[in-house]
Amino acid sequence: MINAEQMRAARALLDWTRDDLAEKSGVSAPTIKLMETRGTERSVIATVNAVQEALENAGVAFIPENGGGAGVRRRDRRA
Repeated sequence: MINAEQMRAARALLDWTRDDLAEKSGVSAPTIKLMETRGTERSVIATVNAVQEALENAGVAFIPENGGGAGVRRRDRRA
């Protein structure tokens, strides 16, 4: 499951506002704000999955915790 920091970083990579992410994911902007400020651990799994799927569909790859911390990057569009 992605965390709040990954959500904010992914939006920044895409130059998306919370409203942009809300539109693409079907999750309300106030809910996204709560997820980004309070953390995703308190959110319904289906909601986190909808946000993650929208960001991945836009070209974001999530990097799992690997000792150096979780992260995000843009996928290579040629891949």
